[in-house]
Amino acid sequence: MNKKMQQNLAWIILWGSAFLTLGILFIIIGHILQKGLPYINWQFLLTDPEDMGRAGGIYSTIVTTIYLTFVSLLIATPIGVGGAIYLTEYTKQNFLTKIIRFGTETLAGIPSIIFGLFGFAFLVIYLNLQWSLLSGSLTVAFMILPVVIRTAEEALKTVPQSYREGSLALGASKWQTISKIILPSALPGIVTGIILSIGRIIGETAALLLTLGGALYIPQSLLDPGRTMSMHLYSLAAEVGAMDKAYATSVVLIFTIFIINISATFITKCFMKRFTG
Repeated sequence: MNKKMQQNLAWIILWGSAFLTLGILFIIIGHILQKGLPYINWQFLLTDPEDMGRAGGIYSTIVTTIYLTFVSLLIATPIGVGGAIYLTEYTKQNFLTKIIRFGTETLAGIPSIIFGLFGFAFLVIYLNLQWSLLSGSLTVAFMILPVVIRTAEEALKTVPQSYREGSLALGASKWQTISKIILPSALPGIVTGIILSIGRIIGETAALLLTLGGALYIPQSLLDPGRTMSMHLYSLAAEVGAMDKAYATSVVLIFTIFIINISATFITKCFMKRFTG
């Protein structure tokens, strides 16, 4: 086989893989939209579930999902970005940093149910936080922390070294250089990591079943239980058997992820234009 045939074969395989991936995606989304869209209406979106989800809508689960996402990011983002800054800007490549990175990668590979078991044993029982929004948010924050750290670290590494040298040469301190020069330049990559984390938060079920509880009402405080859309979808499909409601909830989840991705792209472009002029 000559080089031209090899190149054509590789081209066919690559394009075939791309179209196969898109085909699978369209089949899944098309099936869910076909089954779920007929049940989507304002009453479904703006009323609370009733009779374990067999009747009513999903309003309380939408609000709980937003609460959980906000609190989890509020906990994980400062810690994750701060850890990335420390690893990138304040330490050298040595045995300690290798251990920290190894621990981060190991944490990223732990199954979510293990996080849920830890959250149940330590947060719910030992710290007596009970099944609550706080227990669920802390558990999910532990889960997304490796993603935030690694994406922020890679974003900081993409900032040219000349930016640091130029800022320090002009008399800026280390922290002024980081806060005024490096962080704004790395912001699009950091935002991308946060968006990936939001997707995992919204889609998480196993860990939250052990920590968030499953109450159908809206949490009034951090110590109240709740139920996210993914938890509600699992309950509808596996326990209640209300497949019409399950498909409708799936449609809302898909559109939520779609809106988040579009918003992230728009925000990233705005930041890029702002900081690059």
